[in-house]
Amino acid sequence: MKIDFNIEKEESTRARIAYFAPQHGSKEMHVLFQSELFGTFEQQANLLKNGIEKFCERHSEYTLMFCRVLLSDASNQQAYTAELMKEVVRGATLSIVQQPPLDGSKMSVLAYFATEMTQDEKQLSLFHHNGYSHLWLSEIGKEYNSYLQSVELLTSQENLLKEMEMTTRDNCIRTWFYVQNIDVNYTDMVNGRKSAFNLLGLKQDTHYIASTGIEGRTAASSSIILLDSYNVKGLQKEQVQYLHALTHLNPTYEYGVTFERGTAVSYGDRKHLFLSGTASINNKGEIMHVGDVVKQTLRMWENSEALLSEAGGTMDDFAHIVVYLRDYADYETIKKMYEDRFPHTPFIIVHAPVCRPGWLIEMEGIAIIENNQSQYANF
Repeated sequence: MKIDFNIEKEESTRARIAYFAPQHGSKEMHVLFQSELFGTFEQQANLLKNGIEKFCERHSEYTLMFCRVLLSDASNQQAYTAELMKEVVRGATLSIVQQPPLDGSKMSVLAYFATEMTQDEKQLSLFHHNGYSHLWLSEIGKEYNSYLQSVELLTSQENLLKEMEMTTRDNCIRTWFYVQNIDVNYTDMVNGRKSAFNLLGLKQDTHYIASTGIEGRTAASSSIILLDSYNVKGLQKEQVQYLHALTHLNPTYEYGVTFERGTAVSYGDRKHLFLSGTASINNKGEIMHVGDVVKQTLRMWENSEALLSEAGGTMDDFAHIVVYLRDYADYETIKKMYEDRFPHTPFIIVHAPVCRPGWLIEMEGIAIIENNQSQYANF
C-alpha cells in the first residue's frame, strides 16, 4: 500500500496529513499544522492549539505520541507555547525549538499519531503495542559548553532508558541535535557526542544512530543543545538496517562525525525509513555545487533517493520532510522546487543553517513502506 495524503482546514489552521492506514493493524498519521492567519504570536498560537484539538477530536481513534513546535522567536514565545500546548499533548513528548518557518508564520507544529497504542501508566511518553514500546525524548543541556552538554544529554538519556530496560546502543533509532550558533558550537558538539558514544559502546565497528545536527535554539540562552530522540524496545537486531549509499556518500566517520546516513526499521507489515540530515555531498565527503542552491538541492535529492532505495523505498514514500535553509533569500526558489517535486507530501521549510557553511540546504524525513516479513511482529 502507498501513503495517502490529505489537507484539512479548521478556521485559519491548515493540517497537511500523510496517512499509512493498512486494513488491519495500527494506522499512522504524520501531520503538519500551519497557521493561515499572520497576526500576533498569541493569535496564531491559539488558532493552532484550537485547530489541533479539533483535529484530535475528529481523529479520536489516534493517539498523539510526539509533537514538535517550530517557533520564530523562542525567547519571547516558548513559555507561552509550553503552557498552551500542555492542554494538547496530554503526556505525549513535546519538543519546542526556534527554527523560524519561512512561510512567514510565527509557529508551526509537526505531530505524529498512531492507533492502538497504550500509554504507559508511569512514563506517559512511553507507548506500547504488539510487543513494541515507543519512546520519544526531548531535553535541553545545562552544562558549561556544547561538548559537555552533548555528553550530559546522552548520559541522561542512557540513564532514563536503563530505567525502562533499554540502552542507547540497542534501542535508540533516531536523534536530533539542535545547536545554538552552529557555526561556533558544532565541532564541540560532535566531539562530545563521539566521546559519549564511545563510552556507550557505539563505535565505528558497531554502529551509530541516524541523526540531524542543525541550527536551533531554545529560550534558555545557556542551553546550547536540545536533544530529541526516538527509541524502540522489542526489536530484534535483524529488524534494524543502516543505510549507506556508498556510490553517493562516504561513511561519516571519514570526516570525523558519528552518525548513520539513514536507518530502516522492519516490522511484519511495514518499514520505517529514517533519513538523517542529508545535503549536497559526494562519496569523498566533499560539498558539491558550492554557492548554487538549486544544484545543491538536486544533488541532495539524488543522495536521499539513493539512501531510501537501499531499503526498498522511494522519494514518494515520505510521510513528512523538513527542509533547512541557510539563507532566507532562497526560500521562494526552494518552495517552488518542493511543491513541484512533492505536491502532496507534508513538508516545511525553516531557517536553520547547516553544520558546514558551504551547505546552503539540508533535508531530513521519515518514509513508510509496506512490508511482508512474517517472522517479525507487525508494528
